[in-house]
Amino acid sequence: MKKLLLALVLSTGFAATSALAADTAPKSIMHVVTVAWKAGTTPEQIQAALVGAQALPAQYKGITHVWTKTLKAQGDRSHVIVMEFADADAFKAYTDSDAQKAWYKVYLPIRDHSTTFDATN
Repeated sequence: MKKLLLALVLSTGFAATSALAADTAPKSIMHVVTVAWKAGTTPEQIQAALVGAQALPAQYKGITHVWTKTLKAQGDRSHVIVMEFADADAFKAYTDSDAQKAWYKVYLPIRDHSTTFDATN
């Protein structure tokens, strides 16, 4: 009986914790891009691409935050660009938007390759 009562109490606690986590978990989408630049790319070109990424929230209302300061990079990637989208609709609508096209004019010519991860709750 004690084991059954303990199991009931624990399962109730886990359910309450899960419900609370679900209520506070953001619905935003994190778009994480790790980048390797083309050979010969100058620091000024890289800086222009990063500044362009940082300007995206002002150009596209669905992007709420952008991070470009790389603290650690693995392999041949030297930079990370992280964009936070307000929700799935904003993330989807960003593709081929005027803001993306404008940023790509600076970014794509110097990008050798990149890996992208998208995550949400």
